[in-house]
Amino acid sequence: MSRVLFSVALVAQLSNAFPWVSNMPGVDSSLFNRRPAPMKRQSDQATCPFNTVHTGAAPYKPQYPYTGAQNGLPGSQKGGVQVPAPGDTAHYFTAPGPNDIRGPCPGLNAAANHNFLSHDGITTFDELVDAQQNLYNVAYDLAVTLATLGVSLDGDVITEKLSIGCDATSRTSATGNLLGDELGLNGHNKFEGDTSLTRDDYFLTGDDHTFNGTLFGYMQNTCQGNFNRNNLALYRSQRYAQSKAENGNFYYGPKALLLYGAASFLYELFPSLGPAGTPDLATISSFFGAVSDGKGGWNHVPERIPANWYNRVSAYTNNDVTTEIIAQYDEYPVLFGGNAGVGNFDALGSFNSLISGGKLSGSPSAVVCLLYQIATENIPSSLSGVLTLPEEVIAWSAGKLNPVFANSGCPTVPARK
Repeated sequence: MSRVLFSVALVAQLSNAFPWVSNMPGVDSSLFNRRPAPMKRQSDQATCPFNTVHTGAAPYKPQYPYTGAQNGLPGSQKGGVQVPAPGDTAHYFTAPGPNDIRGPCPGLNAAANHNFLSHDGITTFDELVDAQQNLYNVAYDLAVTLATLGVSLDGDVITEKLSIGCDATSRTSATGNLLGDELGLNGHNKFEGDTSLTRDDYFLTGDDHTFNGTLFGYMQNTCQGNFNRNNLALYRSQRYAQSKAENGNFYYGPKALLLYGAASFLYELFPSLGPAGTPDLATISSFFGAVSDGKGGWNHVPERIPANWYNRVSAYTNNDVTTEIIAQYDEYPVLFGGNAGVGNFDALGSFNSLISGGKLSGSPSAVVCLLYQIATENIPSSLSGVLTLPEEVIAWSAGKLNPVFANSGCPTVPARK
């Protein structure tokens, strides 16, 4: 799969790399003749916090097993347990220091602040798989899928390391910058994308990872203290309209469906006991680190698990999240595509069987297969421009994903031998 970027700065490059793009329905081929506008280089490695003490995630003790997930292997997938467990001081909240990395994902920031991930923000594939299961009771298939997407798109498939925020290539890569920058989860249009719930679009401010209290306030005004599917679907449509109107480089491709999946975490994973609980303001503000300033605005403090909190009872699977993705989208359907300047939107005509006429038309099973395709048919930014390595990345991703997608009906690619 190749994503079609419509921003002025990238269309010429894509026309050369993917000549079929200009012939797609709904694409204005005249864009490829326009002179690209210069764009900022995103790498923030020079200012990325550097903690010289890397200890890894806190180890799990027999008396506090949670789901029992360790070393990247499946846990029991049985939840409804208190997190952190009383007495498990290793997973009590510890605020990040000035040398610790945090990024655009509140759920991972909270995990690092409770040492389910390495506290310095440099994590690994196995840590990600374990933490998702033990902390949130994410099912093994979805935990592996999300960890694979993160490492393959924003990290290093050789070391299997990932920064949960800024560019820490010197610590995540086996070869330094030789093969390019590994931007971490802050990397734009990889895992992170436009229309985030509480983060700015990258090309509006150059900062796609810092908590924006104004956006959190917009979300609260829409949800009115109930962050359920219906209200978040409405807010996602509002953020789409805002980004489309304001961001001249706005892009909303097939991977934007991941944003609906992330929004589902607010009512499927964040409430105590998951969907059996209530996605209220107190819960959501704790996971987002949002604190009222008493004047109608919102400030930021480190993200944390609410007190007396229990994880989701039943494990949250790939099929569960794709069902929520489609349900949210169907409430407020929008066009996929992007801006070539403010007010100059071009729709993506079609994409596989998933998008037709610029809109989502696929089934839950097709969206499940998209999750696989994103990791096995895209090139991570850390390997951009290197001709021989993308196949290695694809093969690595396939090695992680093929076992958990074995019964999905999705076409698969060969794994790395």
